[in-house]
Amino acid sequence: MGRKGRRKCVLVCLLALTVLAWSMVEKASQSEAVAVTKLVSWGTRGDLVKQTQEKLRQLGYYPDTPDGIYGTKTYEAIRQFQADNGLKVDGIAGSDTLSRLGISIGTGTSGVGETGTSDYDEDLYLLASIIHGEARGEPYEGQVAVGAVVLNRVASPDFPNTIAEVIYQPGAFDAVEDKQFYLTPNETALNAARDALNGWDPTNGALYYWNPVTATSRWIWSIPITTTIGRHVFGVK
Repeated sequence: MGRKGRRKCVLVCLLALTVLAWSMVEKASQSEAVAVTKLVSWGTRGDLVKQTQEKLRQLGYYPDTPDGIYGTKTYEAIRQFQADNGLKVDGIAGSDTLSRLGISIGTGTSGVGETGTSDYDEDLYLLASIIHGEARGEPYEGQVAVGAVVLNRVASPDFPNTIAEVIYQPGAFDAVEDKQFYLTPNETALNAARDALNGWDPTNGALYYWNPVTATSRWIWSIPITTTIGRHVFGVK
């Protein structure tokens, strides 16, 4: 190979190394961004959650003593803070929300919650929580069906358009009222939530379900029953 050929080879190698380096930097930045969005979201816990709660408490959004556990009061406080400050109202304290609170994220932050729940995105965890609270002990298909009802409501113009808003709609789910929603979902509920999110709907579009043995609402019986799975019946009006 001549001198010109060797020089060309060196230039090509340098260009390839430059492209590779930029690619690695971009991927690292993307990973850090993803980690930040999961640092303070439903089910996570740790010092950053506690710090966020303290900032929210100082501003009058969080009513309790900070405990480092992201639950419903943290969710509601973050959403209200986001709404008041022109931020995306999603209940996730990502980089924009944390920055507005005056909290900086160092490069050493791992983004993994101490409970491990930040391995799941918020929608999956919320859906698994309502499935666990409402339908644990039901056959697996029945647990997927409960998740499907939540997603069918999200898609319906008659209900809110996010999983969180559907679940927290006043009076919508007994498990939210009696606090069973706040139990840690098991692996079965997480799998059922994944299957529902992936499109499995054993109810064929149902918007409601109830246990005919324990239901006390007269109104619910006006819903035509289309499917029965386990102890629940499902229907759409």
